[in-house]
Amino acid sequence: MKDIDWKNYGLETQAIRAGQHRTHEDEHSLPIFATSSYVFKNAEEASLRFTGQKPGNIYSRFTNPTVNAFQERLALMEGGERCLAFASGMAAILAVGMGLLKAGDHVVCSRGVFGNTVLLFQNYFGKFGVETDFVDLIDTAAWEVAIKPNTRFLFLETPSNPLIEIADIELLATIAHKHGCLLIVDNCFCTPVLQKPFALGADIVIHSATKYIDGQGRCVGGAVIASNEIIEKSIYPYLRTGGATMSPFNAWVFLSGLETLAVRMKAHCDSAFELAKWLEQCPAVSKIHYPGLVTHPQHELAKRQQSHFGGIVSFELHGGKEQAWKLIDATEMISITANLGDVKTTITHPATTTHGRLTPEVRELAGIKDGLVRISVGLESIEDIKRDLARGL
Repeated sequence: MKDIDWKNYGLETQAIRAGQHRTHEDEHSLPIFATSSYVFKNAEEASLRFTGQKPGNIYSRFTNPTVNAFQERLALMEGGERCLAFASGMAAILAVGMGLLKAGDHVVCSRGVFGNTVLLFQNYFGKFGVETDFVDLIDTAAWEVAIKPNTRFLFLETPSNPLIEIADIELLATIAHKHGCLLIVDNCFCTPVLQKPFALGADIVIHSATKYIDGQGRCVGGAVIASNEIIEKSIYPYLRTGGATMSPFNAWVFLSGLETLAVRMKAHCDSAFELAKWLEQCPAVSKIHYPGLVTHPQHELAKRQQSHFGGIVSFELHGGKEQAWKLIDATEMISITANLGDVKTTITHPATTTHGRLTPEVRELAGIKDGLVRISVGLESIEDIKRDLARGL
């Protein structure tokens, strides 16, 4: 296979071609290297591999050709230097914390993150002496006020889950760097197709590959993209020791998902935009959270920062939890599940599922009301999606 510099190619091409290094079998499709270990030519080569003096595979907990292909491809698509793959999105976040934090450190995190992310910072990093302050995602002044001399990094999701608020990545990067902190962005909702956090100043990008990267609800996985220095010094040693490893099979599935990511994201966005406009006309809906609507507070920021507005629509119902559950239960086609980014449209009630383990006070601070419903708009006929929702509206 020719040695090609894929940096000179477009994202759609990178998503299909990058990361593949053909074997002597000259395969066209990427193979799955289903092996736990590797054979060395002699004792000297084994020694050189284990000490890092000679590159090559050692053990599939931290080196596997299929996983390497996924890592190389996603790093290129994000515009980052290096990627490490993990067993889940939460494992990726855990790896960043374990690699960068120590007792006595401080983190500033947005309130509008996945519920388990909040619990990870509060209940687990907190247990080992790491303090976390949570701030309003879009309150730039609050971020700067919350920074302390021992703050290690700022962590956020944008768009947020589940209120689809948009943070100004470039501005937060400036604030973080002014205070000697790193900026970490969870880019799960947008993917590199819609948003490039590195181009806006982010230092680390995190993904739950389970969502749009897979796109068909098949596998669980995560990824961390950062500079080679951050990966080599802080994240890779944790992966090698901790073993939160992505399996070769899952990496192979995610590689296939990346090949169609750009096409799928456009279709998700187009349908979500149409659904949001339709929901605006529904009397049962009191508020819609979708950045493509001009009524969204960060509409202009989303236009500037993203290439499209995303495939997630959240909205609030006048009747609170009772009406939200009635709507969900009335659907016939839409899947009642907390997953998102699937080709199948999914619907969930965040207050009692994804954010149900948070206290009512924390949910209130995060703006997650009992009447809030989140829809991940799939690739079915948009008219069928509307008709299914109309049953409960």
